[in-house]
Amino acid sequence: MLKDLPLLAVAIVWGSSYLTAKDLTVAGGVLALLALRYLISAAAMLPVLAIRRPRRPSRREIAVGTLLGLTQASVLAFETYGVAHTSATNAGVLISLTILLTPMLEGVIGRRFLPPSFFLAAVVAVGGVVLLVAGPGLRAPSAGDALILVAAVIRAVHVTLSGHLSRGRDFDTVTLTTVQTVVGAVLFTAAAGPTLGTAVSAYGKDQWLAVTYLALGCSVFAFLVQLWAIRRTSAARASLLLGTEPVWAVLIGVGLGGEHLTMVTLAGIALVLGGTAAGQRVEANVRREQQKPIGSVEWQPRVPEKMTGS
Repeated sequence: MLKDLPLLAVAIVWGSSYLTAKDLTVAGGVLALLALRYLISAAAMLPVLAIRRPRRPSRREIAVGTLLGLTQASVLAFETYGVAHTSATNAGVLISLTILLTPMLEGVIGRRFLPPSFFLAAVVAVGGVVLLVAGPGLRAPSAGDALILVAAVIRAVHVTLSGHLSRGRDFDTVTLTTVQTVVGAVLFTAAAGPTLGTAVSAYGKDQWLAVTYLALGCSVFAFLVQLWAIRRTSAARASLLLGTEPVWAVLIGVGLGGEHLTMVTLAGIALVLGGTAAGQRVEANVRREQQKPIGSVEWQPRVPEKMTGS
């Protein structure tokens, strides 16, 4: 479906961000990086909102945007700190658990679970992620692993809430995204404190280009597309598509980083893409069935039998 392509684009952009973010955290620290990323994002979104906003945002719209801003900022904080204290292998496996956690949470909230075949497809996709990142081998659990696991849970909550709170409502996607970026900018700027000035001084031309890419590509573009798509599909489907992120990270590493594909890596890619495709079909079929009006298919009123006298 065409609405799936923007989510795949987000997965590709996020997959390209690992090396960039890692280098920047070394140069200026985690909080400073997140503060600059959000400040640039907010600076880009506010003029757009001022130009195109057709009406004044409602209190509920601002409240929902603020809540989503808090959950999104929490995901990035736990994820960034987690990656700094664990292996990329463990981080890739743990964050991919969102593929399973999101449909479970969505089922609890909506009191309507997807069939087992969807979860089987999601398990296959997670298994593919394990193969993708298992080159150096899984490392013993650490504090960083716990942070990544928390990030996966919060990401599932964020994706589910994005759909549950905004779908079918007269909310503006640009407004919600702008509020999210402003919330993150305020939080991380306050948390970064003096380290923000140190990072600004330490960054050279290449670092500023990298921060700008993270802000405009991995934040503004990704947040807009993610929210736009989730409001038009299910959180489970969106999470499954975003779960292809490790595939693109590997392919980008091969194309730009000079890495080599192995048979295990190819098998992992095949499992992720195959599981994602199967899960998409299951979710689409379920959604079509749910949208059918009662009595619209293969239902005919019963004709009473002709009564005969005795």
